[in-house]
Amino acid sequence: MPSQPATWLMKTEPSTFSFEQLVQDGKTFWDGVRNHQAQKFMKQMAVGDRVLIYHSVTGKAVVGLAEVTQTASPDPTAAAGENWIGVTVKPVRTLKTPVTLAEIKQHPALQEIGLVRQGRLSVMPLLPKEFEILMEMAGETIHH
Repeated sequence: MPSQPATWLMKTEPSTFSFEQLVQDGKTFWDGVRNHQAQKFMKQMAVGDRVLIYHSVTGKAVVGLAEVTQTASPDPTAAAGENWIGVTVKPVRTLKTPVTLAEIKQHPALQEIGLVRQGRLSVMPLLPKEFEILMEMAGETIHH
């Protein structure tokens, strides 16, 4: 039996790049990530992995579901001599109900996720159970 795709959470400022823009564009190369830990996580992403998109700063909520379509490749926005990478993601769907940071912080089973513990990290893994809880909170059914 094939293993389940990994699950991730990626943050974006909607004033810079929103989930709605991703839907409009059909896909995007997720560039500009300049944190070594976030980069390490992006290098682990595989095609088919599921990604929850979180709007930071404005909205502060998980708003959409995306999927990795291309694994790590060089980030063209990196300065000469820098080895930053990005991944390509496509939108799957807008979540029925956005899940706010306040709601996430109140859920006992979500106290250990990076969004709560490392608020400045822009790319982070989610345990399958955390992903399922967030999807349920958004009014979504989980397809395994």
